[in-house]
Amino acid sequence: MTEILKYSTFLLILLNPFLVIVYLIDIMRKLSMARFRNVLIRAGIISTFVFIVFALLGDVIFSDVIHANFASFQIFGGIVFLLIGLQFVFKGGTAIEGLRGESKYVAGAIAMPILIGPGTISYSVVIGEHLDRIDSILSIAIAIAVSVSIMILLKRLHDYIQPKNEELIERYFDISGRITALVIGTISIDMIMQGLNAWMHHT
Repeated sequence: MTEILKYSTFLLILLNPFLVIVYLIDIMRKLSMARFRNVLIRAGIISTFVFIVFALLGDVIFSDVIHANFASFQIFGGIVFLLIGLQFVFKGGTAIEGLRGESKYVAGAIAMPILIGPGTISYSVVIGEHLDRIDSILSIAIAIAVSVSIMILLKRLHDYIQPKNEELIERYFDISGRITALVIGTISIDMIMQGLNAWMHHT
């Protein structure tokens, strides 16, 4: 159980609900609590399915389908998350505006740009390599469930505080985005180093 929680925690850090909620600020303001909750749950289900597929079939997908070394994907994922982290450190919440494209379906727009990215997919494969199938599924499900729950709570808190303290909320989003981005940057460097190490051993 300790190992499950360990990998769930690291995936949760990569998912970073406190950062993602900054990315969702415009959607959060437009949608009602019930609608926002339903959209987040659907995005969570999509993300969970994708992460489980990569956790269970990661090596097969990379070796037989893509015909690429997983280490290459791990390095790329680390670089992508490093760039996102750097943007948030220096630009704060405004950095996310360039990271999200338009999408007809809100749940897909939430799932694909941030929740499902090279970094989180790479780490899902790592989970699958270190845990057995049941534990991998459990670890991923816990991380997604906690992440979605935190974002729903933040939406509720936002709706309660926003009318009276809008400036305070804006300051929170900016500061929390910058601080948590430091954690993402650190993990990104570690992913790149692990990928380089695996690539050198492979060659």
